Amino acid sequence: MELKVIAVLATIVAAQGAAGADLRPRIGGDADAHGCIASAGYRWCPATRQCERPWELARAKGFANSETGFEAFCGSTQTK
Repeated sequence: MELKVIAVLATIVAAQGAAGADLRPRIGGDADAHGCIASAGYRWCPATRQCERPWELARAKGFANSETGFEAFCGSTQTK
């Protein structure tokens, strides 16, 4: 067999890029402007002024566990 010439685009050793960049995902790396970590289910709620898990907040406050229920209770969740 004969190997074809292959261009090396990058070198990765122990999850480190050639330039030393860590290629592993960071825990909490998906935090929004308020520090809410979406991958853990948290969203910002202006009504409580903290990161909340919608289903936990719905159970605690007695509103429907739905997007509409969360928006109605929390108000606008848009990051400003």
